[in-house]
Amino acid sequence: MTSLQQQPLHQCPGIGPKIAEYCHSLGIQHVQDALFHMPLRYENRTSIQTIRQLPPAAWGLIDITIIKSHIVYQPKRRLVVEAYDDSGHIQLVFFHFNQFQQQHMQKVGQQLHCYGQIRLSRQGKQMIHPEYTLYSTTPPALPKHLTAVYPTTKGLSQRILRQLINFGLQQLKDSQALPDFLPQDIITQHGFPALHDALCIIHQPNAQTNISQLLEGTHPAQQRLALEELIAHRLHLQSWRATKQQHTAAIIQNSQLADHLLQQLPFQPTQAQLRIMGELADDLKKGQPMLRLVQGDVGCGKTLLAIYAMCLTAAEQWQCAFMAPTELLAEQHFQQCCAWLEPLKLKVVFLSSQLKTAQRREALQAIANGSADIIVGTHALFQKDVLFAKLALVIIDEQHRFGVHQRLALRHKAGSDQGYAPHQLIMTATPIPRTLAMTAYNHLDCSIVDELPPGRKTIQTSLLSQHKRDQLIDRLKIQISQGAQVYWVCPLIEESEALIAEATTLTAEYLQQALPDLSIGLVHGRQSAQEKHQAMQQFKQQQLHILVATTVIEVGVDVPNATIMVIDNAERLGLAQLHQLRGRVGRGAVQSYCILLYKEPLGHIAQQRLKIMQQQHDGFIIAQHDLQMRGPGDVLGSRQAGLLLFRIADIIRDETLIQLSDQIIKQLPSHFNHHHQLIQRWINTNQQLLQA
Repeated sequence: MTSLQQQPLHQCPGIGPKIAEYCHSLGIQHVQDALFHMPLRYENRTSIQTIRQLPPAAWGLIDITIIKSHIVYQPKRRLVVEAYDDSGHIQLVFFHFNQFQQQHMQKVGQQLHCYGQIRLSRQGKQMIHPEYTLYSTTPPALPKHLTAVYPTTKGLSQRILRQLINFGLQQLKDSQALPDFLPQDIITQHGFPALHDALCIIHQPNAQTNISQLLEGTHPAQQRLALEELIAHRLHLQSWRATKQQHTAAIIQNSQLADHLLQQLPFQPTQAQLRIMGELADDLKKGQPMLRLVQGDVGCGKTLLAIYAMCLTAAEQWQCAFMAPTELLAEQHFQQCCAWLEPLKLKVVFLSSQLKTAQRREALQAIANGSADIIVGTHALFQKDVLFAKLALVIIDEQHRFGVHQRLALRHKAGSDQGYAPHQLIMTATPIPRTLAMTAYNHLDCSIVDELPPGRKTIQTSLLSQHKRDQLIDRLKIQISQGAQVYWVCPLIEESEALIAEATTLTAEYLQQALPDLSIGLVHGRQSAQEKHQAMQQFKQQQLHILVATTVIEVGVDVPNATIMVIDNAERLGLAQLHQLRGRVGRGAVQSYCILLYKEPLGHIAQQRLKIMQQQHDGFIIAQHDLQMRGPGDVLGSRQAGLLLFRIADIIRDETLIQLSDQIIKQLPSHFNHHHQLIQRWINTNQQLLQA
């Protein structure tokens, strides 16, 4: 018998080429994929209820008889069907209907087997677009199990999906059709059902099944599959890393320039920085591609680590590309690189989409002929006309802000035609909770900068209602008279950059009227790079007292004299973004403050977020709260990046399973010799995205 892993959809009854195409868009290529397409929720259609028994908002199955039907044209065209059972009257409403439906609904006395949600209207109880079956005398047989509802796409009905999955479950009666990859002793030890039983429970649970467990994802059948999926993801990342480790990379071992860099620094690196410098140097010596993630809280000094790695690379006549997510941050990195690297006789080039034609041509020439040692830029670095002479190291700052395809494009520019792979250093100031790191970044070596420069004081964070804005301005006036500088951040309120710019400009004008003797600057997305740079330089040189900005200053901007951060409409932002913004102050030895201005009334979740910000300063604890409140995709920015496409596992709920998957792989490595089949089962699409 053909394995379900290879059995094509066209061999299934009722699946033609068009339906198969719709299935492919959901990642369902073979029958096995359908079995691992997990339900969103369940409906109970195992018993008939009366109209009277169903309260408003309840879902239920009823048997009813048509009294009459008519088309109503106001306010929208719709088909309204009047029907009844022995207990009462109900309306069925269809906004989208065809002539066939209209004809059948006109038959007085026609009987319907009908499933939907009860709503109340002026006319009484209604069902909007219920699922129904017409019958004459005998109603259709009731299912013996709950009815699963699946994620779907346009053109693909729930009926077709259920039919396809039922076909797969029937095929599973042949135990060889779908191998069970989990070790038997693990299944026994944790009370997990066998693979066939688990899939039957999930797709067709009987009425006695603990539905609350199924909805929460904690049923043993789901936990068994979640464990298998986590193992598959772990093995996939390990396999990818092993493949990369077979590639050749530049051997970099000359530390002379890096030693000169440390000697010229006006400060002493922390022990954490020195430790990670040693790890970077060891990685670069091996002749295999470095794959290292450096994470640390805001202000911990990751930029120095990046520049240290650049010095090691440049000393061997190789090029380094340093990519940042925004023009502002890239510009700041460029200035820092120039300040520290030009005294070492290294040529630093800046590349962004804002460069004038002549400047861009000159930069591209320097990159292509190898005279540029360090290339700093934004997404412009991976455009087609950027040709590197000898690129050996790629450094990506705040990597989750880039799309996966962008990261792949830059990685592929390094030596692909010369037989070597690039070293990769990924940096993030967004601390990654342990469970997220174990699943999303398991293929990378991880370094944590767990020490801040000496003399830093904890930033005092307070919450303030918008009603007290005038009192805040009076306090700011006093602080500024004593030498303080202030960031005033206006979050992203509208999707339109024009509206954001207008809102930010109005705030700046309001502050200028309230504080006429002070200098107030402005930074927003509608400005040119030169205008942003000029405002930032004026602020850095203490020519401005207040800088009104959008969240463009969220990452990496470093002005040690700025000691006050005001975040307007703070309730609109997530924890990670609030923490990043707060990290723009507190860069020196002077006490710094963060004021979170909020608009009343506050919702429960917003209230929670702001209280966490007030009470917590450890980025990793804040990140854990953020993960629990928002989910992994939002925290990593990976909804659009293709990461963590789990079908059933949940890294927050299944923390113990993540640890168990790690133990199983370490203890039973030989058990997964044929892990490619397991990987294919769970990760049959977007594999390239997972590898970026």
